[in-house]
Order: sequence, then structure tokens, then C-alpha cells
Amino acid sequence: MKLDFTAIFLQWQMLMDGALLTAQLAVIATVSGFLIGTLCAVARRSHFAWCRRAAAVYIEAIRNTPFLVQIFLVYFGLSSLGFSFTAFTVSVIALTINVSAYTAEIMRAGFESVHQGQWEAAETLGLSRWQQYWHVALRPAAERVYPSLTSQFILLMLASSVTSQISAEELTATANFIQSETYRPFETFFIVAGIYLALSLLMRLAFWLIGLAVFPRRRRLGTPA
Repeated sequence: MKLDFTAIFLQWQMLMDGALLTAQLAVIATVSGFLIGTLCAVARRSHFAWCRRAAAVYIEAIRNTPFLVQIFLVYFGLSSLGFSFTAFTVSVIALTINVSAYTAEIMRAGFESVHQGQWEAAETLGLSRWQQYWHVALRPAAERVYPSLTSQFILLMLASSVTSQISAEELTATANFIQSETYRPFETFFIVAGIYLALSLLMRLAFWLIGLAVFPRRRRLGTPA
């Protein structure tokens, strides 16, 4: 087999556009997934049984079904209800739904790690339940599970490749188009694998910098992300 990357490099602009769309999907879904996942984690620890059960059903349903099935359910489900969204929007919705379930369990573990004495002290000060989470528990909980969150969000970026199945023009979809045009599948996906690796390393660097900015103790101790 003779390797020839020339035809692939001629499509570098298309590859960069695909990588940019992949990064956009990852960033939007990461932010929205963290917010929704944190709310689900709070719901899992709620005093209301119905709230705990609803959150548990959602989390278990998402964590125990394939992401490909989930994205098809969102894609065809919204269409059957009469909603017309772009492939990008549907991809963001599906990725957010998926990652928020995993984030919920990670953040729940973080909240559980907060010492009971801190919760009791917050109650003594007359803080409401939401104030306890916001002022007392959120930052230390997120700090303790930050490495797990970082890994989960990088996996989210890699999982965005599945959105090519609904014609989202991200990196994998771009690679499929290029290899069908050049008849160089190995060279195409070899380069795409390198781009995914670079995106993963850039995300890890970004999360490390965010961790240093948000968690002063990590900055003082030099704790890795």
C-alpha cells in the first residue's frame, strides 16, 4: 500500500471547518450539560421523593442507552412533533441530554463529599437549601470532582463524532466526505485521528487553566486537572 496524503492536505480548509464545528458542539454542550447536570444532582438529593425519582429515572435512562439511539430519538422525535431544527441544533440538544446525566452523578458525588458539618453550619446561619448549594457546597464539590468532569467533557467532544449520522457537518462527517472523494480512507482518518488528539489536548489545557482560575487552592498547590 502506497500512502499519499497530498489529496487530503488539499482539503485542509474543510477539515478545519469540521474541527471548528466539533469544538463548538463540545463547548456549548459542556456548558449547558454542566448546568443541567448540576440541577439534576441537586434534584437527586432533594427532600421531595418525586423530585429524586424523576431525576433518577432520567439519569438511569440516559446512562443505560446508547448515544446513537438517543440522538435518533431526539432527531426523529422532534420532527414527528412538528419541530424543524438544523442538524447542529439537534446535535447540541442530544449531546446536552447525554452529558448532563453523567455530570449529574459526578456532581452528586461531589456534593456527597462535602462534610456534613458544613451543611449543618449553613442551616444554623439560616441559609435556604439553594443558598447552601450556591454559597457553601458548589465550589468545593466541583473542585473535588473536577478531574472527572474534565475527562467526561473530553469524552463528550469525542462522542460528537456520532452526530455525523444526522448529517451534522463536524469533523467525522467531513472525513467521510473527503475519503469518498479521494478514495484515501486510511490517510483521511489518520489525519482526523491526529486532529481529534489535538482537540483533546487543547481541551485538557483549557480545563487546567479554568481550574487554576476558579479554584485558588488548586493554583496554590499546583494540583493537575
